[in-house]
Amino acid sequence: MHYTERIRALREDQDLTQERIAGILHVGQKTYSDYETGKIRIPLDSVIVLAKFYNVDLNYICGVSDQKRPFPRD
Repeated sequence: MHYTERIRALREDQDLTQERIAGILHVGQKTYSDYETGKIRIPLDSVIVLAKFYNVDLNYICGVSDQKRPFPRD
């Protein structure tokens, strides 16, 4: 699964709006929509914020793994 599908699925699984996630990332809703559709690439620092927010590791969001492991905490 591509990261664009993952970030959309994670958002929808928690019944969150694009506006809510855009606010967490400090971007506009249109920008976040463009991340989900792949029109523009999501910056790595935003992927990290999403991984922490959803408590999943980066490998899951990036599509490297299909296992939802928790975000590593120190």
